[in-house]
Amino acid sequence: MCGRLNVISDPLCDWVSGQLGIKFYCESNSDLRPSQKVATIAYQDQGLQQVDASWGIKPDWAKRLLINAQAETVRQKRTFAQAFASHRVLVPCSGWYEWQQAGGTKQKYLFKGRDEQPLLMAGILYPQFDGSHALVTLTTKPIASCAPYHHRMPLLVEPQALGYWFDTSGDMLEALLHSPEIPLQVTPC
Repeated sequence: MCGRLNVISDPLCDWVSGQLGIKFYCESNSDLRPSQKVATIAYQDQGLQQVDASWGIKPDWAKRLLINAQAETVRQKRTFAQAFASHRVLVPCSGWYEWQQAGGTKQKYLFKGRDEQPLLMAGILYPQFDGSHALVTLTTKPIASCAPYHHRMPLLVEPQALGYWFDTSGDMLEALLHSPEIPLQVTPC
């Protein structure tokens, strides 16, 4: 369920800066894991800006870190509803990993945009009392190219839909809660 990210700063940083018109910096990490810092894009102070966050939250009732929320129920679940209403973010990445059980062993696969096109994953931000932030990424039902590998995938947002994603009125939000058929390449690792 998207528990590892692939972040390659070149060309990701330049692509995000060019597409969104903001300064963006991230460190390369080909195996970014929950609890590590993730560079996100948030709409704050009347504009887009980078906000770094730790991946995962741990509510008092949880036994382990929560790193994903289902897009289909994010508005109804108390743990996620308020953050979804007011703290939606995008997580620029080069790709993500999934594992598939095959004959007693697990095979790791890298999912990335075709032609190395960076991806924008949907997430929600949790501001912390100390000024830091925590992040939960959103997942949805898989598109056709991902379905053979896993029953969930990250919710992806296309660059032209950014305005709708950050629109707090949420008028067009329902349409964005399903990943578009973005061309992906899947590579065994």
